[in-house]
Amino acid sequence: MEDKYFDSSLILAAEDFPDDEFEKYHTFSEYENKILRKLIAHGPVLLRGGRGSGKSTLMKEAYFRTNRVPVSTSTLGVYLSLRYLPLLKSEGLEYEKIFCKLLIEKIKNVIQKYIETEVFFEPEPNVGNLQQALFDLSSKINKRFVLFFDDAAHIGRETPLKDFFDIFRTISSSYVSCKAAIYPGVTEFGTRFDLFNDASVIDIARNEEANSFTPFFVELLKVRYPVLITDYALRTISLEHFARFMGRAVTGNVRAFIFACNYLLDIKYSEVIALADIEATLKYLASEYYWPLLEELEPKLGGYEPLIEPTRILAEKLFHLVSETLDKPDYGPSCLVHREHVERLKKLFEIMEYAGFIVKRDASRAMKSGGRGTRYILNLCNLIEVIPNSRLTHDLVEKWASTEKEYCQIFRGGELDKIILPETSEKKDLGILEMSVEVLKKSKVYPYGLTDHKIDILKEGEIVTVSDLAEASDDKLYSLPDIGEYWVNRIRSVLGQAIWM
Repeated sequence: MEDKYFDSSLILAAEDFPDDEFEKYHTFSEYENKILRKLIAHGPVLLRGGRGSGKSTLMKEAYFRTNRVPVSTSTLGVYLSLRYLPLLKSEGLEYEKIFCKLLIEKIKNVIQKYIETEVFFEPEPNVGNLQQALFDLSSKINKRFVLFFDDAAHIGRETPLKDFFDIFRTISSSYVSCKAAIYPGVTEFGTRFDLFNDASVIDIARNEEANSFTPFFVELLKVRYPVLITDYALRTISLEHFARFMGRAVTGNVRAFIFACNYLLDIKYSEVIALADIEATLKYLASEYYWPLLEELEPKLGGYEPLIEPTRILAEKLFHLVSETLDKPDYGPSCLVHREHVERLKKLFEIMEYAGFIVKRDASRAMKSGGRGTRYILNLCNLIEVIPNSRLTHDLVEKWASTEKEYCQIFRGGELDKIILPETSEKKDLGILEMSVEVLKKSKVYPYGLTDHKIDILKEGEIVTVSDLAEASDDKLYSLPDIGEYWVNRIRSVLGQAIWM
């Protein structure tokens, strides 16, 4: 059924798409189809990528494919989003029980939808019983389970991760293939889970040096923004060059790319897109997307909240240092940072990568001064703010769309040594939970946010804080006036974005 509220130009996250609209607005390159094949195949997999990199899109598409002929003849896919507050707050046996309950219910729903024969699946909510029940059911229906765990990690709450990975390792087998989406920087795998032996890790980073990079963004423009890419609109730049440059500007991040195209659509609908319009779009993303992301992220970091300010300082220093080298021949918008800086400031680099300011390209490279460093590419939106004259020229577009041969090297000492790290506490709750539900109003941060009317209804129903809303059952929400199925789903969607981004 067509959703009269649905607007694909507003959707920025795969999990917000209705299932019947998902396929219509998503396209997959050769590179991504390779990842999808690995997600469907035997064996445990961790899919690692920053915010908006497309992890959920790939997880959902793999889930759909496992339940579609011909793959479905031998597999049964189960997609489970772990955006669930009780999980975030629990650990140990409590986490195990809550997790197993969620997974059992989801498996029962999938059985009802895709299995025609009557089967019994009612294990106790613990890992041992669940593991045996999965084996018995797999043997009965003659299918391998593929379990897709989305949002398995939260950047501000790392404690439950060891419990998740213990379960992940335990239930993985020849008849149960576990897949999980995580963000860069996850290091809390517990004592039993060995990252190098217990799973294959796939880093999802659309690399501008790959042959699939430009075709992917060209196809995305054709599917979602045909009005932007007419011969009339792109008279000053080719479609391939435009797609490649805009994709590189946002370090290959799909969500930021869509944000940029939405802005271009607003200012240049059915008009010629000039270089000045592309420049304005990059600067708009810097001021209205990237920097605000740090502010949005702060109350979601729990004990790491104090790290936002030093992260902002680090970002400013990196972009300024790189900008000073851009006038040199062959130097491009990336930097090689000495490993001592990366190790000391690792949480800051993790936050920057999560928010899309930088993307790691090489874990370890030799430096000219000796020692080794990590190479990061920088988004071009924040970079254009600080380059001399702050203007985008055709030469600069050509240079930034090309593969650089040299890059800024940041050695020991210097500016990065001046960054002071405040004390943090991993036990602190997420600040977002104690905020008023009014923070969920429709806005640039929450394009599918709530109306003033719906917020008033929630408050009248004694749902005052984000925590109150997260803990409210669907039945509680349905009992409120003017709240039906559509609004329950929309509330859950914006709530998930608010807590998990």
